[in-house]
Amino acid sequence: MDTYRIAEDRNLWYPMGVTRTENGFHFCVAAEGTGCNLVLFRKGKEKPFKTIPFPASQRQGNVWEMTLEGDSFEDVEYCYESDGKLFADPYGRSFTGREKWGSFSQAGKLMKSPVEDSGYDWEGDRPLEIPYSDMVVYRLHTRGFTKKAILEKAERGTFAAIEEKIPYIRDLGITTVELMPPAEFAEVMMPEQGDGNPYAKNEPTGVINYWGYTKGYYFAPKASFASGKEKDPRKEFKDLVKALHKAGIEIVIELYFTGKEGPVFVMDAIRFWVREYHVDGVHLVGFAPAELLGSDPFLSRTKLWATSWDGICGGGKHMAEYNDGFLTDMRRFLKGDEDALNSAVFRIKRNPKDQGVINYIANTNGFTLADMVSYEIKHNEKNGEGNRDGTNYNYTWNCGVEGPSRKKRIVQMRRQQIRNAVLMVFLSQGTPLIMAGDEFGNSKGGNNNSYCQDNEISWLNWEQLKTHEDIYEFIRYVIRFRKEHPVFHMAEEPKVLDYKACGYPDMSFHGEKAWKPEFESFRRQLGIMYSGDYAEKDGKADDYFFVAYNMHWEPHEFSLPNLPKGKQWRVAFNTSEHERNGIYKEGEEPEIQSGRHYMVPARTIAVFIGK
Repeated sequence: MDTYRIAEDRNLWYPMGVTRTENGFHFCVAAEGTGCNLVLFRKGKEKPFKTIPFPASQRQGNVWEMTLEGDSFEDVEYCYESDGKLFADPYGRSFTGREKWGSFSQAGKLMKSPVEDSGYDWEGDRPLEIPYSDMVVYRLHTRGFTKKAILEKAERGTFAAIEEKIPYIRDLGITTVELMPPAEFAEVMMPEQGDGNPYAKNEPTGVINYWGYTKGYYFAPKASFASGKEKDPRKEFKDLVKALHKAGIEIVIELYFTGKEGPVFVMDAIRFWVREYHVDGVHLVGFAPAELLGSDPFLSRTKLWATSWDGICGGGKHMAEYNDGFLTDMRRFLKGDEDALNSAVFRIKRNPKDQGVINYIANTNGFTLADMVSYEIKHNEKNGEGNRDGTNYNYTWNCGVEGPSRKKRIVQMRRQQIRNAVLMVFLSQGTPLIMAGDEFGNSKGGNNNSYCQDNEISWLNWEQLKTHEDIYEFIRYVIRFRKEHPVFHMAEEPKVLDYKACGYPDMSFHGEKAWKPEFESFRRQLGIMYSGDYAEKDGKADDYFFVAYNMHWEPHEFSLPNLPKGKQWRVAFNTSEHERNGIYKEGEEPEIQSGRHYMVPARTIAVFIGK
């Protein structure tokens, strides 16, 4: 029979949760009741074999703690009890019973944690601290990313499967992976309680919470995202982080907080993932205690993303704004809305000194890149909510037909608009983000709120890499183009001034005529010139560029500014050139034949390089 005893070590400080000691484990939990018990179970058993009260003498406020020593903790699981109610450890490092995704038999059952400690050899691994100006973010869902992928070793829909896809991610040019919630959450949705109905059944609704935006267990990687029979999500996630870092790729994880959690708890969770799992950053969705996080010295070099930081700066450019502002303004510009130029200029130029900005034109909550040019109306009927869920404000144009089309004219225009959208993201000063699958035309059939779709609607179809190879090659080329030319990703926002006295501002705005910008509400065309003298790579000044945006449904002739002596404008991109996929590769850029005048076709972005 196992014998356990409470050790006297009150002079030691321990974190919340369970901590390994020399001869046992220290348990620390918050509970508001008059008493609190540690409840022990044999692995896989529903009835406890031992209940141990926390000593009242070791209670500090509402925190109960004790160090437990014993003969053996092998195959022992635990939870807590206070005032007759059992509850899981909010700081639990792992949980049993959730190893199988979508298991309705486990829904609503008590969560228990193993009493164990896992060591890990990080081999000197550290977060990479890539500057925002050098980042390219790739957002993915652990399950959906590889559920339909062809893999050699890993099980689909797991952390290990992402690791197997690292060569693909690196070859695309990604520097930072953003992972949708990887912490333990209940994907099987239960009915809301407290509605006053005494006959309501505590049974699963039959709907799957695919995304993970719900209250979770924030200190444990999700067990069903691990592979193999003996699942070890902690080791598998650490393996993924270490492998990404070895490939030069960061990882930023999403954590969703409801707002009912205390600010200190939120900070504890973020610190834990940084310390225990070496993540490079955390994207806070929902509640974000901005002032506390911004002033935390431990997180001062960790990337922190949220909808807004309200001007709070933590002493370094590690915090970033992540919201739909860029998406809304640039989609309006893309489809040719009236009075969209000023907002577009703001987004293209924006890169604050004291924080980063994450730019995207498609994201999880909304249309994919391909759907953005194929649908004007949401099609969420399969969500079972009468198409009432999801936003009605998509700011999209379907190019003339709602939904799939085989008409060559429609297909070409959609490809052209995709190329336009990609250039808008990657030629803007902030940090670009693409959603996994957008690089090969992934579609959700017009569903703009696929939170409950654990099926082909949400899973990436990797066969589209073949059928939409042109989209993939364009995005891959544009990523490399951005990296080669620092004028498009300066460390700080352009000043629109000639502060180096080189004869040209770092960034300048133009209309159809050079040096004469036109911002009337009816205008849909814009020219932006970049002086390479204000950006260097490997000690060498960058090239000069002129980007002509014509989002009108009619062609417009642009007069390009004069270049420094000896340079000639050449065409680097023309998104209406379907045969070339919009690209003139380095060394193949043709000179403008008509001096400095160039007719930019309707709904086209043309990029000129001065050589």
